[in-house]
Amino acid sequence: MKSSDLRTRFLSAFAMVVVAFAAFWLGGYVFLAFVGLLAVGLLWEWWGLARRITINPVGRAGWLLAGLIYIGLSCTMFAASYFLGILALLPAIIAVLLVIATDVGAYFVGRTVGGPKLWPRVSPNKTWSGLAGGMIASAIALLLLSTPNSIGRAIYLIVFGFLVAIIAQAGDLFESRMKRMAGVKDSGRLLPGHGGLFDRLDGLLAVQFVQALLMLVATGAVLR
Repeated sequence: MKSSDLRTRFLSAFAMVVVAFAAFWLGGYVFLAFVGLLAVGLLWEWWGLARRITINPVGRAGWLLAGLIYIGLSCTMFAASYFLGILALLPAIIAVLLVIATDVGAYFVGRTVGGPKLWPRVSPNKTWSGLAGGMIASAIALLLLSTPNSIGRAIYLIVFGFLVAIIAQAGDLFESRMKRMAGVKDSGRLLPGHGGLFDRLDGLLAVQFVQALLMLVATGAVLR
């Protein structure tokens, strides 16, 4: 990732966080409208990629269904933060901050250390050292946000931070793979000069998706 790309990604992510919190502060319907528009934009870009990946109607239907599940669950998890209160909002805030920390750490360590590529056929600029840097940055950010009071708690937070970074990077690679298959550089043009929404939110979408799956599993376990 180039320094200009990192700056663009950071600034666009920060701007979207500001808009999201403004919508949250204005009230439930405004916040839901914001998340709904975000979901529609992401699905539009996903469909645009899917149409380029395959011309087979069944294949396109499969990609569309996958997008509805992936983006739908991710955005629903984000929207639910308003109605579930501060206990649900805090994980959403932390997820955003950890994904940003992962991007920054991965960029600086990857650029400084270099070394073997993570998946050169999909994303030639990503390295294993960058992944390690993102994991460390995510863990440090979580430790600073949580201020653990025991070694056991600190270890738990470090492992959790590592996992978030790995999921975020996996989401980034998944989106890069889709773009490679579609033969495009950006997921869309909804953000002039910055690519598409999917380009900016790939890591966060993956984290929110996994979080939504875990909540569904936990809810099912409680109901049984």
